[in-house]
This record gives sequence, C-alpha cells and structure tokens, in this order.
Amino acid sequence: MAKVSKNARVAQRAANVGSGRDHVKVVRSIKDPVTGKYSFKESIVHKDKVKDFLAENK
Repeated sequence: MAKVSKNARVAQRAANVGSGRDHVKVVRSIKDPVTGKYSFKESIVHKDKVKDFLAENK
C-alpha cells in the first residue's frame, strides 16, 4: 500500500467542504398561551433560509 501525501489529504478534504456545512440547527422557543410555559422546537435549516424560517410563525 502506497503512502498518501499530506497535500493529497488536504485536497480531498477541500473537495468535501460543502457536504454538510450548508445547514444549521435552529432552536425556536414557543410560548404556550394557556400555561405561559415555553417549549423549544429544533429544526435543521439551510443557512440561507434561516431568516425566512424564523419569520414564518411570529
């Protein structure tokens, strides 16, 4: 088995950069109108659509 140079590993990592880093976890707090308690809703959203997601149910 041949050795792989450090530069080749870096190039391979650079090719995989966009794989899962375009999404973020958003946690929204929701207040129950009856009891006044807060619950939290977690969602995975594309980073370009975070503002739209948070503005949906205000």
